[in-house]
Amino acid sequence: MAIPNYNSDSEAIQDFGVKYKALSKEISKVIIGQEAVVKQVLISIFSKGHCLLVGVPGLAKTLLVSTISKSLGLSFSRIQFTPDLMPSDIIGSEILDESRHFKFIKGPIFANIILADEINRTPPKTQAALLEAMQEKTVTVAGHSYILDDPFFVLATQNPIEQEGTYPLPEAQLDRFMFNIWVDYPSFDEEVMVVKATTANNEEEVNSTLDADQIRYFQQLIRKMPVADNVINYAVELVAKTRPESDSATDVVKSFVSWGAGPRASQNLILAAKTHAAIDGKFSPDIEDVKAIVHPVLRHRLIRNYKAEAEGFTSNKIIDTLL
Repeated sequence: MAIPNYNSDSEAIQDFGVKYKALSKEISKVIIGQEAVVKQVLISIFSKGHCLLVGVPGLAKTLLVSTISKSLGLSFSRIQFTPDLMPSDIIGSEILDESRHFKFIKGPIFANIILADEINRTPPKTQAALLEAMQEKTVTVAGHSYILDDPFFVLATQNPIEQEGTYPLPEAQLDRFMFNIWVDYPSFDEEVMVVKATTANNEEEVNSTLDADQIRYFQQLIRKMPVADNVINYAVELVAKTRPESDSATDVVKSFVSWGAGPRASQNLILAAKTHAAIDGKFSPDIEDVKAIVHPVLRHRLIRNYKAEAEGFTSNKIIDTLL
C-alpha cells in the first residue's frame, strides 16, 4: 500500500481517524466486545510503545494480538514463556555451518509483533533478553548487533492467578511497557455472541487495512502533533502526585504508595494522549485525552505498600483519587 500524498498534516490526521475505524471494524470480525482493550493496544502501537495484557486464561488475549497483526499487515511471532526457556530461544544463536563458519540463526523476536505469552513464567535471565530489544530495537549476540524489524512491538500477556512458581517482572522491565491493560470478562450478551461465533463452522477473514510503511508514517505524524503547555504541565503534575516524597503528593499517595511513577510515565502520557486525540480527528491533545489513558499508563508504575495491599486499595483506586 502506498502512502497517499496529503496536502497537510491535518488532512493526514483526518485520514488516520478513518483508517482507525476501518481497522477496528476488521478486528471486531473476530474479537467480540473488548473495544476499550483493542483501542488501548492500537494506541500503544501507533505511539511506538509496548503493552502488557493482564487477564485470566480464556479471554482471547492471544487471539486479539494475532488478529491485530493480521489487520495491520505485520509479521507475527508467538513465544510461549516457560521456566526452561533460554535467551537464545528468543533472540537466536550462532551455529557452525558446513564450511566451518559461524552463522547467526535468527530467533522468533525478528518479527514486527511479538506475543510474549505468560511472560512471568520464565526466569529473570530470559526476561532480560527482551530488555535490549524493547528499548534499543536491537539484539546483541557474540558481540554483533542485529537491528530488529521496524515497526517492532512486544505485547506480553500475564496471568494474575496461579502465581506459584512465577517470576514477577522487575520494575525496570515493567517500566518499559507503555500500557498495562486489564482484560476483563465479557458481558453476558458478548459471551453469548462469542459462544455462537466460536461453536459454528464459519470463520471470518481478517483483511489487512494498513502496512508497515503506513504505520511508520502515522507514528511520525503523531510525534509531530503540537501539545499545549498546559496539557504537558497537567501530565507532569499528575505523575509528580504519585511520588510520596513530592510536595504535591496527596494524602492517599503518602499513605498507600511506596514508590511513584518516573519521567517515562509523563512521556507516555503525552504520546498516548496524542494518539487518542488523532483517533478522534483532533489536531492537538487536550487534558481529556490525558485523562482517557491515565489508568493503563500509571497502574503498573505505582508500587503500593503493605497497608494498601492489606486494605485492598488498588492502583486504579489511587489513580481515581488523583483525577
